[in-house]
Amino acid sequence: MPFIEHLSDTELERLALEQVVPALQEYGFYYVDGLLGELAGGAVLDQVKDMHRSGVLQDGRLAGSVPAVHRRSIRGDKIAWVSGSERGCEAINFLLNLIDKLISFCSGRLGNKAIRERSQAMVACYPGNGAGYVKHVDNPNCDGRCITCIYYLNKNWNAKEHGGILRIFPEGKSYVADIKPLFDRLLFFWSDRRNPHEVQPSYTTRALCRDDMKRLWKIAVSSNPEK
Repeated sequence: MPFIEHLSDTELERLALEQVVPALQEYGFYYVDGLLGELAGGAVLDQVKDMHRSGVLQDGRLAGSVPAVHRRSIRGDKIAWVSGSERGCEAINFLLNLIDKLISFCSGRLGNKAIRERSQAMVACYPGNGAGYVKHVDNPNCDGRCITCIYYLNKNWNAKEHGGILRIFPEGKSYVADIKPLFDRLLFFWSDRRNPHEVQPSYTTRALCRDDMKRLWKIAVSSNPEK
């Protein structure tokens, strides 16, 4: 049963305080599976696919002047920024409100700054042509972003066959963390230099090339601390 149907605010707060916060403090990342369930998660996926079909998703940008061909070798995703209030984004808005609530329960317990706002959500697709994103840090320059939250939308995803793993290189640790981009999974990790990470190339077999489900879909938001 999806969390959204059987977790009260009290239980959601318990999830935040007993699982999300301790894991972030000890490991720097945490993920929750089965967040919305098949119907609600599927509604989010349908809206993201509609955005892709209508041409809303554009090539992800890099800072500075980078030639297009070189840019694609660094970052191969297609993205759009949304607030959730746009027409056709009702399910996405529902998801963002849930993430906001979960993060609000973490606020004040993740260091000396209270989280009080988030960026717009980035809807992203990595086409199944070997696209990925080389090792980088979401917030290398202390611009206020604190926690990155990623919700994955990939049904029937086989990481060995399709790739698309997010690999985190926790600062000062001897291990890496490989996160599979599985449907209805919500991932949290520190946005700063504690968590360099990469998105490994995303592939599909020829029989699946026409199936949008085999693209690497995700929605990402960053939470900002109180200044």
